[in-house]
Amino acid sequence: QVQLEESGGGLVQAGGSLRLSCVASGRTFSSYVMGWFRQAPGKEREFVAAKWSGGTTKHADSVKGRFAISLDNAKKRVYLQMDSLKPEDTAVYYCALDLNFSTIGTMTTEYDYLGQGTQVTVSS
Repeated sequence: QVQLEESGGGLVQAGGSLRLSCVASGRTFSSYVMGWFRQAPGKEREFVAAKWSGGTTKHADSVKGRFAISLDNAKKRVYLQMDSLKPEDTAVYYCALDLNFSTIGTMTTEYDYLGQGTQVTVSS
């Protein structure tokens, strides 16, 4: 079993920055994908970004140029640097882990584990 622990959410003004972090623990694994999804009130959960431990990265079009995902393989920790935040980025952000990598998935059903979520609120 794997546990995902997120941190770094909070309240920020539009144009500001936040960095989310998520660490995986509980068992050893090598080739994997860690990523982020988000869910705004009244909306479906959506893909934000993900990175394969071998290097490939994918970002949603809505965050390209503003958000950047990075991965510390040794620590099994994924980061999401969020810059130029907008009120529409307000959501609960969830960390996700896929242990059966074949391609970087953009749906939560393609991931084996999902964190509890951390709230990000961007004020206008």
